[in-house]
Amino acid sequence: MIFGITWVIPSVSQIPAPRTLADTLYSVQDSVLRIVNLSPYFTLHVDSTMNYGLEINKNPTHFYWYLKNSPLGLKINKDNGVLTFKADKSYFLSGRLKYDYPYKVSVGVQNLKDPSEHMDTTFTIQFFTTEIIPSRLKPSVNSVLFVDEGDTINFRIECEEGSFPVENISFFSNLPIKNYKPVKKCDDEFVWSPPYDFIKEADSANQKLVLLYFIGANKFFNRDTAVVKLYVKSALNYPFMLQEYQRTVKEVHTYTLQLKYAFVQLDKKVKNTKTTRTTFDMTSSSSALGGTVLSSAASVSAQTAGKILPGAGVALVPVKESVAPQKIAEQNGASLIRSSIKRLEYQLRENVLTGEKDPDIVKKINKLKDEMKQIQIQLIEVPIDENTNMTEEQLNDYFNSNKVNKKYKLKH
Repeated sequence: MIFGITWVIPSVSQIPAPRTLADTLYSVQDSVLRIVNLSPYFTLHVDSTMNYGLEINKNPTHFYWYLKNSPLGLKINKDNGVLTFKADKSYFLSGRLKYDYPYKVSVGVQNLKDPSEHMDTTFTIQFFTTEIIPSRLKPSVNSVLFVDEGDTINFRIECEEGSFPVENISFFSNLPIKNYKPVKKCDDEFVWSPPYDFIKEADSANQKLVLLYFIGANKFFNRDTAVVKLYVKSALNYPFMLQEYQRTVKEVHTYTLQLKYAFVQLDKKVKNTKTTRTTFDMTSSSSALGGTVLSSAASVSAQTAGKILPGAGVALVPVKESVAPQKIAEQNGASLIRSSIKRLEYQLRENVLTGEKDPDIVKKINKLKDEMKQIQIQLIEVPIDENTNMTEEQLNDYFNSNKVNKKYKLKH
């Protein structure tokens, strides 16, 4: 048995702890300039105030603080590094600050005695509000529009930005439409041209109401809808009617040339018959005159011939009527064709289009068609030969010659 022995256990404070490698590295790193209490992210409510003092691991009396890319109103005390900010609501209403937008700010500290000792870092500051101002869609035109078929309508969809801006815009209408320029974001332009067949014959009042819906949404899927009422009116398909007019004018012109050729054929027949009858008349007259002359001659044989010649001249009259009867029908037909040609040429001159878009184009087309149809019915028995051997210039020269005009000119 052992008595009088006491165990003394030394305390930790009495025994110096051995210096480890980690402690040595920490002391070296701690000598590097750094901000010890910098928060990487600040969130402020509107009309709130911030006072936040930044601290460094060195004596602050020899250091200078500064900011870069700071939002409006954010300041730092260059001597002690205190960040101050008052989120005034007027900054946001004027648009100089934005809600829910991360502002990245650079902050730095510099040793005034040692230029090589400095550091730069960043933090983010963002503002929010519990008072939400909704963003609105606003078309650049009135809510009620009128447009004709074939015309183009275009307008912009503008946005009145609130607390959270509109990020995308979708579109739909009450009726299916095609070939329109869609709107996807603010300030995009909507363009659409209603086709000429948009209004059907069964539609009442010759117009349709098209409702255009533009729906804008922010990142929280809060929506705002703008509606434009578009009344589409029935209109004349002018490009198509212009083609129809040109086709009708071409048909009238072609038919006029055919009539001119028919007129030339009839006029030549009348002309040939007249020449033959004139030859017979000259022969009969010559026989009668020769008989009269020979009757007064001294010779008996001459007197006998003088008595025979008048009878021969009289005998030529029935021969003339048999060989070259008068072409009354042909001459009347030629006169009728000539007057019909004059009517068609007059209608072509009277129904010429005026201006870029003649509002009476349909009336003029119908007038030309009706006039040509009446003449075709009137001349239904007149043979029309399409295989002419004369050019258009030759036909016009013949038709407008002085001899023809004098021959068929109306006598008062």
